[in-house]
Amino acid sequence: MAAELEQPISDREAALLRLKRRRDLRAHTVAYVLVNAAVWVAWAATGAGNLWPGWLTGIWAIGLLTNAWDVYFRVPITETDVRHEIERPQTRQ
Repeated sequence: MAAELEQPISDREAALLRLKRRRDLRAHTVAYVLVNAAVWVAWAATGAGNLWPGWLTGIWAIGLLTNAWDVYFRVPITETDVRHEIERPQTRQ
């Protein structure tokens, strides 16, 4: 991550990175839908007892939502953010 801040990336590189993240999110979403559909079908075909696929669907949904947040809502770290962090009083860790 430090290397990213040392040299600002061009507008083209930033656009390529955003496109790659969106494409990766689409692939993640397709995998989520297909795997969960298969799991729920298997659950229904085997007697639909304990609702175990709900755990898989729910936990994976958290990861998918986090990925979507990262792609669409996360604000990149700017040089101003870095300067502000440097100037902020440091506390012992």
